[in-house]
Amino acid sequence: MRAIVTGHSRGLGAAICAALLEDGATVLALSRKGNAALAERHGERLREIPIDLADTGQLIALTTAGDWHGFLGGSTPAFLVNNAGDLGPVAAIGRQGGSEIGRAVAINVTAALILGDAFVAATEAATDRRLLHVSSGAARSAYAGWSVYCASKAALDHHARAVERDRVPGLRAASVAPGVIDTDMQAVVRSSTADDFPAIDRFRALHRDGQLQSPSATARRLVDYLQSPSFGAQATADLRDL
Repeated sequence: MRAIVTGHSRGLGAAICAALLEDGATVLALSRKGNAALAERHGERLREIPIDLADTGQLIALTTAGDWHGFLGGSTPAFLVNNAGDLGPVAAIGRQGGSEIGRAVAINVTAALILGDAFVAATEAATDRRLLHVSSGAARSAYAGWSVYCASKAALDHHARAVERDRVPGLRAASVAPGVIDTDMQAVVRSSTADDFPAIDRFRALHRDGQLQSPSATARRLVDYLQSPSFGAQATADLRDL
């Protein structure tokens, strides 16, 4: 089993990477920073490539290189987990800023689509290949102040729906909302203001009342679902309903 995971340096991405490695996968991990703890624990089964996922040029160079095709070639099962995400500007439209919008969309959407296309192209010999977008409840419920984040996650959902209609042999795809997780992104959310993010009290209450999911428990459920026979039966799903 081979897997590519984006955003593995911390949070949910680190936990997904760890769960796959614990299950015996060989993992190619992509993020700006590495994960020293995982590298020490798993040695050669974890290969880390430093990359800025907002840089399309870096992505194209990576996915057209021989190492990319060498890792993904062959008939063994192959997975791609598009986990990396950027909350982007937390503010109403008109106060967001072009550079912040551009970076969030590049990481959340452009990188996921480029990697997905290159993954499928390089795994033609595999009879079992699976593409997982880590989505969000924000893809399906609109929040004031999160228009960029909501739109980018909704794009992943609709991408998975369209990929399902492509009927590519051996390919299963799903965009899965994992629930509200205790990560650095949630800390950023709680540091917002009510003017920028009117729903802030709800997220502060989830943290205060201990209702945030742990990254490790969420990753375990995601990876179990990714490997299950039912993966891809629905193009979009909420992990809490599975």
